[in-house]
Amino acid sequence: MNTLIKAGVALLSLLLFMTVNAADYQNNIGMKFVKISKGCFMMGRDANFEEGHDDELPRHKVCIKKDFWLGQYEVTQAEWVAVMGSNPSTFKGRTNPVEQVSWDDIQVFIQRLNKRDKRNHYRLPSESEWEYAARAGTTTSYYFGDDVGDLGAYAWFDGNSGKRTHPVGKKQPNAWGLYDMSGNVWEWVADCYHNNYIGAPVDGSVWNRSCNHYDNHPLRGGSWSYFSIGCRAAGRASYGATSHYSFSGFRLVRVVSPRT
Repeated sequence: MNTLIKAGVALLSLLLFMTVNAADYQNNIGMKFVKISKGCFMMGRDANFEEGHDDELPRHKVCIKKDFWLGQYEVTQAEWVAVMGSNPSTFKGRTNPVEQVSWDDIQVFIQRLNKRDKRNHYRLPSESEWEYAARAGTTTSYYFGDDVGDLGAYAWFDGNSGKRTHPVGKKQPNAWGLYDMSGNVWEWVADCYHNNYIGAPVDGSVWNRSCNHYDNHPLRGGSWSYFSIGCRAAGRASYGATSHYSFSGFRLVRVVSPRT
């Protein structure tokens, strides 16, 4: 009987692992996407229990109105080369995240990918979509809990990275099957940067009101070069649209045709 119970537990664990790690869609250059169901969450840090920065406040309720498909991994160097033809990255590796790409560079990548793939439309996630997906239903500092001591199982950050990026998907995913939402590279999002959330959209849309090309754009998730505090679900950074760094990359949203 004990043998049967153990076998059943092992099978259940395998099925759960396969469910968490399964992508919902793969495009013709191998980019994998996970369906994120619409819903509501509290965006920003909880000032009562969490240390952080003022630009993560005020905490506010956001309701994502539509399902969307988010990249299971950060865009890799192989995927970038398949579309752009060259590799700008400092830390070379086919399955390492592409880096040294600016927000402007990513817009060119998206335009070319959209021309190439007639079945789908791609874009950067809004900042609220990104945080909603990263949290995966949690309200803690990190999407795995509040204990920073567990971070090394989920993220490449300055405490374990060896001062470089690593292949995507080697750490544990969050509850919705997304990898590297903490660490490896900071991820650009679509919005313009604001130094607090006063007046931010509450419907999951991109916050680009009174935005011009020279404004900064947010990046989320922390990186191989940054402290653990940047890997929190609420953590933010910002740089100009033309900035290139070895610690910044991105992941994409897939929008099902007809194009919107």
